[in-house]
Amino acid sequence: MLVAVRKIQKALGEDRVSIEQDDIESHGYSEWSTSNSTGRPVAIVTPRSTEEVSAIVKICTEHRTPMIPFGAGSSVEGNFSSPFSGICIDLSGMNRILAFHEEDMNITVQAGVRWTDMNEKIKSANLFMPMDPSPTAYVGGMIATNCSGTNAMKYGTMKDWVVNLTVVLPNGTVIKTKRRPRKSSAGYNLNALFTGSEGTLGIITEATLKLAILPDETSIGVATFPTVKDATAAASKLIRAGVPLAALEFMDEVQMSVINQNGGAGGRKWTEKPTLFLKFTGTKDSMNEAIRQTQKLIPGYTSDRLIFASTASERESLWAARKEALWALLAVRPENTEIWSTDVAVPLSRLAEIVDLSKKESGNLGLFSTVLGHVGDGNFHQAVMYNPKDPEQYQAVKACVSRMMRRALEMEGTISGEHGIGIGKKDYLKEELGDSTIQLMRALKRSVDP
Repeated sequence: MLVAVRKIQKALGEDRVSIEQDDIESHGYSEWSTSNSTGRPVAIVTPRSTEEVSAIVKICTEHRTPMIPFGAGSSVEGNFSSPFSGICIDLSGMNRILAFHEEDMNITVQAGVRWTDMNEKIKSANLFMPMDPSPTAYVGGMIATNCSGTNAMKYGTMKDWVVNLTVVLPNGTVIKTKRRPRKSSAGYNLNALFTGSEGTLGIITEATLKLAILPDETSIGVATFPTVKDATAAASKLIRAGVPLAALEFMDEVQMSVINQNGGAGGRKWTEKPTLFLKFTGTKDSMNEAIRQTQKLIPGYTSDRLIFASTASERESLWAARKEALWALLAVRPENTEIWSTDVAVPLSRLAEIVDLSKKESGNLGLFSTVLGHVGDGNFHQAVMYNPKDPEQYQAVKACVSRMMRRALEMEGTISGEHGIGIGKKDYLKEELGDSTIQLMRALKRSVDP
C-alpha cells in the first residue's frame, strides 16, 4: 500500500496525497454512522478529474491495494469505512458543473458537486434536482447509495434522475453508461447497475442528471396526534385517498422534545406529540384543494392540531424541525455514547404496524430512542443512543435492530429504504435477497473486479 501511495504522489503531486492522522481519522470514522470499522486508510488522495481517478485506480490495482471512494462522508451504515485499510479516494475536489443544458432540462456534473450548491446555481432557470438527502451530500455519493430524502414521495429516488454516468472500473478503464437522451433502450441498463452499488463495482466520477421545474407554490402543514399509531395511520389514509402531497414526514414525541431541548427550530417551540409534516406543491388552486382534502381526512381536525404556512418564512419555520432532526439528536447525545441509526421500508399497508411495534420495543430498552421518517413512501428511521463499551447495552440494541430488520422482511419490506448496505447491513442482505440473487451479485462483482 505504501508503494502505491508513493507512486500516486509521483503521478499527482505530493500536495494531493495526505497521510496526516487527522485526515485519516476523519475519512475513516463518523460520529453519526451506525457502523464504523477499526481499520483506517493509509492515505487520502484528492483527484480533480476522471483521468486522475483512472491513474490512481491503475496503481492501486497493480499493488492490490483496496480503494475506498469518499464523498461528503454523510452516510450512516459504514459505507465509506476502510475495514482492510487501503487508499481513500476523496472526490470533493471534483466539484465542477461541466455542462448545463437548460432547454433539455439536464446537467452534467463531477461527482464532488454538492447538490445544494448545484440547485442554487440553476434556480434562476426555474429548474432543480429534487432529491434532498443530507445538505452536505455530493452527487457521486447520492448516486452510489441511490439516495432519496423527503421529496421521494413525489419525485422518486435518485435512480429516476440519472441520464448517464462516467465510471472508472476497478482496472482503471473509463466507461460511459449511456448518451444524453432522456430515454434509451440501447443495451443493458448500466445506470441501474451502478446506481446503488455503493462503490463496489466502480467509482462514479461524472453524471448527467435530469432536472425538474421548480413548483409554482409550496405550502407546509404540521399535524399532531395522541399516539404514533394514530399519526402513521393518518399518513396511510392520506396516501390511499390520493391527496397530492409532495412530502409526508413523521417525527415521534421524543424527537419533538429533542428539537425543543435545542431551543426549538424555526423560531418556535413545538408540541411534544407524534407529528406529521406535510408538504404541498403545485399551482395555488391545486395546492389549496389538496389542503382542503387533508383537513377533511385528518381525524378530529381542529385548527390548533393542523397548522398550515401561508408565507415563505412560515414555510421555512415549519419545515425546520424536520430538516434539523439529525443535528438535534447529535447535540443531545451524552458523552461516551453512540447513535445506532438505521432504516427499513415496508408496504404502506404495514407501515403503522411496524412503526408502532418498533417504537414499543426500542422503548423497552431503557435507553434513549426515537423514530422518524419518510412515511409517505413507507420508509422510517429508528435511532437509539447507547454506550458502545457496555456489552449488555450493545447486544440489547443490536438485538432490537435485528428484530426490526426481520420484522420488515416478514412484512415483505426491505432492510434499507435509503441508507444503503455499507458494512452495517451486510448480514441481513442475504436474508432479503436469497442465495441465488447474492450469487448473481457476486458474479457481477467478479466480472468487473476479478
